[in-house]
Amino acid sequence: MALGKMNHTARKSQIALELVGPDKLRLNRAKPVYEPGRHQILCRVEAVGLCFSDLKLLKQFSSHARKMEITSGIEPQVLKEIPSYVPGEAPTVPGHEAVVRICAAGKSVGAFKPGERYLVQTDYRWLLTANSNAAFGYNFEGALQEYVLMDQRVITSQDGETMLIPASEELSAAAIALVEPWACVEDAYASKQRQQIKAGGDMAVVADVEVPEGLFRKFLGRFGRPGKISWVSRFPLSGELNVKVEKVDSVANLADAGFDDVIYLGSAPEKLESLFSKVAPNGLLNIVLCGNCLGRDISCPVGRIHYGGIRLIGTTGRDPARAMEHIPESGEIRKGSKVNIIGAGGPMGVMHVVRNLSRAVKGLTVFAAELDEERLARLSAVAQPLAAKNKIYYHPYNPSKNNPRLSRAGAWSPKATEEFDYIVLMPPVAALVVEAVEQAAEGGIINIFAGIPTNVKAPIDLDTYLKKRAYFIGTSGSTLEDMKRVLEKVESRRLDTNLSVGAVCGLDGAVEGIRALEERRIPGKIIVYPKCKGLGLVPLQKMQDKLPQVARCLENGFWNVKAEKALLEMY
Repeated sequence: MALGKMNHTARKSQIALELVGPDKLRLNRAKPVYEPGRHQILCRVEAVGLCFSDLKLLKQFSSHARKMEITSGIEPQVLKEIPSYVPGEAPTVPGHEAVVRICAAGKSVGAFKPGERYLVQTDYRWLLTANSNAAFGYNFEGALQEYVLMDQRVITSQDGETMLIPASEELSAAAIALVEPWACVEDAYASKQRQQIKAGGDMAVVADVEVPEGLFRKFLGRFGRPGKISWVSRFPLSGELNVKVEKVDSVANLADAGFDDVIYLGSAPEKLESLFSKVAPNGLLNIVLCGNCLGRDISCPVGRIHYGGIRLIGTTGRDPARAMEHIPESGEIRKGSKVNIIGAGGPMGVMHVVRNLSRAVKGLTVFAAELDEERLARLSAVAQPLAAKNKIYYHPYNPSKNNPRLSRAGAWSPKATEEFDYIVLMPPVAALVVEAVEQAAEGGIINIFAGIPTNVKAPIDLDTYLKKRAYFIGTSGSTLEDMKRVLEKVESRRLDTNLSVGAVCGLDGAVEGIRALEERRIPGKIIVYPKCKGLGLVPLQKMQDKLPQVARCLENGFWNVKAEKALLEMY
């Protein structure tokens, strides 16, 4: 196979961390270095951050929504040509928070040249799996190896944009790699919410009550028309809608994951629960109680809110338009909001706190809940100066001490009378979603940031949820624009992603790093440097004892480009 000019010594094998089954990791010291084909590029990995999502992949393996086979968006024959495409039960290499340098390129690759440095955008949103989409570090091998192979036909979106973003030579590799998780945080707030019926989409309407004449004509006139309506009801749908309407005998005869908009007029719990499976990815379920109540908790697939992008809206009244009116434009923090970030001291929680304190939203109050005192102290060292600078009330707290009430989820939570306009959930614990409904203020947004598995359900008090006009939001990954926006902030020195670093290691320490992540032992992000052979896990707090020459370069205990340079010079 023809290669572009190479600026490295060609190698046949490398060290790689492989995931070979649920909770089964191995350090492969003889993994092949793939020779790039005509459409492919070979990259040397400079640095990669460990992520809680890596831990979710570790536990779920082939059942993870992003480890599954690609169902659309690319020709199957192309996938057969890519040895780094590893869906299903095939071993994979995790690691998606990465900065890479081009080593070699196939003769049909014109966009990339050896020696160039790039930030990797992980999310291939146009390549769909059954419940999500393809991603680097999941069904395509990731960066926890010395060299990684990528295919230009995979990393180029349908509109021609590449998923490799040029990165500055002046920044540390850690700072660039950590743009990815910061971009995921950005997307959690900036993501636009659909406030209309999907134009030309499929709608299902299930009506247990008689629908007043003209109601749907007026509704569709305000919020747009689908391509087709599947009507399930013993009552006729009256009035001219200028939309094709197909009568369906029962909910069971509706296609699973087949509808962009599902409207239920009624209050039968079992029927409502049967409708969740009919909602397509990124679909809306509009619950119209018609003056009644459900009377019990509803088993809701909360994992699909994060990974599948589904949204639950509704009204206690009779008009589905009332529910649509309360959909927020985005997941952004609003003026005067009282925000509660659960799990704020973890690596991603710190980012949420810093991001919101940096926004300088008028009248904002940020509560940061964390059980680990060491993590809480590290968080406050970063957050307190930001809060003071932007004149925002910041309240870090250990709920086990400040609010003596044990939650149903087995963790401490704020007092029962506390209500929040915005709640961010970092731990992937479904029971915390249940409690968030109780703690939400009227019109409150509940951001399910944690990636709860798609098959996990939780008993949600939807009567309270609808009465409060609460809104579940959840996003997975980030967009290319999110990445570019955050990288620009880092390059212009308006954001220092190095503040997130809690430990460093080589591939030899990556297994311990993932276990440390699982056991919450490191108050910060763990950065893996594949070049540093033999380097075990070194927390920054222990840097003076283990790597004193690197510790001397830390600034107030935080990682920076000088410390990284000193580390790499040792290897």
